[in-house]
Amino acid sequence: MVDEGEARSRQVAEGARETAWKKASFLRDLFLGSFRADLVFPYPDEPPERAEFGSFYEELKTFLATRVDPIAIDETGEYPPEVIEGLAAMGAFGMKIPTEYGGLGFTQREYERVMALLGSYDANLTALLSAHQSIGVPQPLKLFGTEEQKRKYLPRCAKGAISGFALTEPRAGSDPATITALAEPTRDGKAFILNGTKLWCTNGTLAELLVVMARTPPGDGISAFVVETRWKGVEVKRRCRFMGLKALANAELEFHDVVVPRENLIGVEGRGLKIALVTLNAGRLSLPAATTGAVKACLEICRKWSNARVQWGQPIGKHEAIAHKLADIAATAFAMESVADLAAEMADRGGYDIRLEAAAAKEWNTVRAWEIVDDTLEIRGGRGFETERSLAARGEVPIGIERMMRDSRVNRIFEGSSEIMHLFMAREAVDKHLEIAGALIDPKKRPAEKLVAALRAFAYYAVWYPTRWLGWSWWPRFRTFGALAPHVRFIERASRKLARSLFYGMLVFRAGLERRQAFLFRTVDIAMELFAMTAVTGRVRQMLDKGHPNAREAERLADLFCRKSRRTVAARFRALWRNDDVLQYRIGRNVLDGAHAWLEGGIMGLGRTAAELEPRAFVKRPAAGVEVHAISAPAPR
Repeated sequence: MVDEGEARSRQVAEGARETAWKKASFLRDLFLGSFRADLVFPYPDEPPERAEFGSFYEELKTFLATRVDPIAIDETGEYPPEVIEGLAAMGAFGMKIPTEYGGLGFTQREYERVMALLGSYDANLTALLSAHQSIGVPQPLKLFGTEEQKRKYLPRCAKGAISGFALTEPRAGSDPATITALAEPTRDGKAFILNGTKLWCTNGTLAELLVVMARTPPGDGISAFVVETRWKGVEVKRRCRFMGLKALANAELEFHDVVVPRENLIGVEGRGLKIALVTLNAGRLSLPAATTGAVKACLEICRKWSNARVQWGQPIGKHEAIAHKLADIAATAFAMESVADLAAEMADRGGYDIRLEAAAAKEWNTVRAWEIVDDTLEIRGGRGFETERSLAARGEVPIGIERMMRDSRVNRIFEGSSEIMHLFMAREAVDKHLEIAGALIDPKKRPAEKLVAALRAFAYYAVWYPTRWLGWSWWPRFRTFGALAPHVRFIERASRKLARSLFYGMLVFRAGLERRQAFLFRTVDIAMELFAMTAVTGRVRQMLDKGHPNAREAERLADLFCRKSRRTVAARFRALWRNDDVLQYRIGRNVLDGAHAWLEGGIMGLGRTAAELEPRAFVKRPAAGVEVHAISAPAPR
């Protein structure tokens, strides 16, 4: 049974989804067993460098090398004012803003080159600039703003008016139904009165402008607003501090009777969550690029250190254990860059619905980056664990792997945690099946409706299912990929097997499929590996066709990467049906219920009950003659 709170959460989440697929999506078709090579091949060529971008890029490199000290930023936990001013002076806060509004008008691929550069040097600056223009005010206004809003706010943003995105609340994270911030229309309808609390708003302590998501009665509709932090009632309650990204200007914000003019409503009232999701689709593309830059830095560090460090009479890189790590780092770095560039090109070209590709690029790259940073620390040994200041004090080169590790972990949480990315992609993966046969497993449907749905499903699957078995994926198909052709053929076969597996899951688990997260997550992992293999093989073919001087070296990296990915995919397929999911879930519920609390003996303990760990509700401040009331989410069930 689904309780009322869960049903409401689903309804809100479903209402925020883009239900129609009006544009092409490579990954959606892949989930359906159709390997749409025409959507990704030929792999996008490296575009010619525009003079305006090249000059900015070189200016930024010089600025970073001469005026930005990442160690000091990390130690002080602050962005130096002169750094922010310098970035603003060169237009760095307007990279994605069109030139007609005072920005630099960079393409997505150009912007991502900058993110990769920053990601290789200082994650704090990466977060500052990315949060401002990927999910802050510039992006939603570009996509949904009126011309008046664009002319009012985009030039300010381009000049350095920092912005942030305020969605999360103490009790509302990935479940939008629990948002409690309230924007009530005034009697004359000319404004809204905003009250509520927002948590973990990146750039919040520096921002002049915010995108704020709030509930707009009547009903459960959530709307998006541009809010200026100088307005009365906007308060930075506190600055949040973290394990990494020590300078992150992250805030808990409170809004007390803030008057927001109606003209600051972004898009249509009640459609704010859809605006947020579409904004995040493009915003997520910053992370694949930034993590690629970080991993490239790791590759250089590991290569040079493995040549310099001698153990047992030879450089450590010549020992097989380290040589294997170096090979994996190089192959994965090549794959990460391929994935990031392909997703960015899809965004630039238009004509694609990139919701799945953006999520996959974000999820796959951030996980790989975390693994590689960990391997880099292992290769550096004790020096990887030591701080840069300590290394320098002993006369060694200050290489900040421990700082990189602290800064990298949050990438798997930013813009949607790994679990949420899997859930999001899994929901979209079964979308077509729910459209065709969803009524058959819907308990609310009448028998007559189920009969109609059964006939429609039979007609569809009678054609669809056989074609998921029939398909030529052997020689000479894809022969133009040369040595990598067997891997491309594997992708095609695996996509059909993936579609069949999802179909079997629907038949076996029926309405319970949505709760089989382990099963669904494995299908998503398979799709992401196939996407990465597609990007890698396509890129190598493009390099060979163009006569790139490093094409043969790239081909070897791609071959290694695809061999390992094929084993990963095969293991995920096996685990779909041979696993310990039921036992694990049962034991997990036992742990939740306290059946294994005896294992917690012999420790100091939290000294708090579970109820005491629950985030507080927002309480509106008392105003003259106004009764105090609390706006809180439904109690967790």
